[in-house]
Amino acid sequence: MKIGVDVGGTNTDAVVMGAEGVIGWHKTPTTRDVTSGIVAAISSAIADGGLDRRRIDCVMIGTTQFTNAVIERRSLLQVGVVRLCLPAASAIPPLTDWPADLAAAVGPNVSLVGGGHEFDGRKIAPLDEAAVARAAREMRAKGLRTAAVTSVFSPMDGSMERRAAEIIREEVPDIAISLSSELGQFGLLPRENSTIINASLSDLAMHVVAAFRRALHELGLDVPVFISQNDGTLMRAKDVERYPVLTFASGPTNSMRGAVHLAGITDAMVVDIGGTTSDIGMLRRGFPRQSTHFVDVGGVKTNFRMPDVLAVGLGGGSIVRDGGRRVGPDSVGYELTQRGLCFGGDTLTATDIAVAGGWAEMGDSALVSGVPRATIDQARETMRALIDKNLERMKTEARDLPLLIVGGGSVLVDWSVKSASEVLRPAYSFVANAVGAAIAQVSGEIERVVAIDEQNRERVIGAAKEEARSNAVRAGATKASVEIIEVEQVPISYLPGNPSRLRVKAVGDLPI
Repeated sequence: MKIGVDVGGTNTDAVVMGAEGVIGWHKTPTTRDVTSGIVAAISSAIADGGLDRRRIDCVMIGTTQFTNAVIERRSLLQVGVVRLCLPAASAIPPLTDWPADLAAAVGPNVSLVGGGHEFDGRKIAPLDEAAVARAAREMRAKGLRTAAVTSVFSPMDGSMERRAAEIIREEVPDIAISLSSELGQFGLLPRENSTIINASLSDLAMHVVAAFRRALHELGLDVPVFISQNDGTLMRAKDVERYPVLTFASGPTNSMRGAVHLAGITDAMVVDIGGTTSDIGMLRRGFPRQSTHFVDVGGVKTNFRMPDVLAVGLGGGSIVRDGGRRVGPDSVGYELTQRGLCFGGDTLTATDIAVAGGWAEMGDSALVSGVPRATIDQARETMRALIDKNLERMKTEARDLPLLIVGGGSVLVDWSVKSASEVLRPAYSFVANAVGAAIAQVSGEIERVVAIDEQNRERVIGAAKEEARSNAVRAGATKASVEIIEVEQVPISYLPGNPSRLRVKAVGDLPI
């Protein structure tokens, strides 16, 4: 048996999953200390299923804690930033184009030193070890507790970053160090941004993981714990302490993966409707389509492995105006049960429209009996048009796919959608995010620049697939379960030698 948990900004959801599907579930408000909310959710989910806790094999947790910390500019450490690049790549210094408040939060502790590689592995310059040591001594003098090291083309060769980390630790033994070669993909500035953000979260990561472990200890669950990544797979709790940024956007990913699992299909469109917004995504082979663009996190461009999700201003708390001609994007949010008409409030919301129209049961329908039929029909048409238009924006092929409606606001949709072959609302759709966490697999991935021609194509791609499989096994997957789910080859036309960026991803099941 597995337990899936999603720790959101508003609610903490937990489900117990067995071979037959969802056995027990519970939704409870997220608590400030995180621990008590997780304990309450898991305890109630186990009780709902009537289970013995000794039957639980592992716990999978998805969380928005780290994303929220960056967006809200809280719990961030000052970072010592070292870029290995001179005499090249110095025109745009680190933290350029960052929001002023976020740049101030991580601090102007920047050093550019000699080093780095070309795209083909040749050195730009030898690593300036003396300069790295000086930068480390400055960090020690300022009392910095974390550092971010980025080298030009380090995904091709991370040796200089690793050597720089050794030098920094010689000067500051207890410092936490984030290396860009372990985090980001190609693209110096977005990769550097990702590394700096990761370093700034190192202290929070320790506290959050400790809270998760404390919750399981209080529950008497001595089982492995895994954390959801933003690509729909899992990482070990100890790895989250080193790479907290890899959890960004795991919430929408879990919801989408949970949706297709509950529906028993692998290819679909998904609309996850919350209180304020709806997240629209596409899934192939059970995994979300990945974004091909730089992802903005808290106003900073990064190159995380993010799902391609379109956020639309329609949710259960969206405010209805102009006789239903306008629905959202503003919302009463978590105050829905105080401000919505059907709950005794004074604000007409999308939920009130669904209750007044008779296709949702919530609150007291007598309180919305005075809503004009014309307003109900117009608002329903406005919401339909909003969903239709944005689904068309997300489609990449003419073929219509099933549309899965999940989330607490899924009651809003009771109509057919012209961009979908059918509209499905699977059982337990309101806890799809926790289900997605529970069913997640582990992954292995490689990305590099290679020269591919007709003679060596099969050999080069075959070697990359085997390395990705090995990485998945090292991450905890059973060897027999590993499969390749993605092979991406993109020619890089502006570099000599006709190179291509090759990325291969493998996934596999945990041995439980």
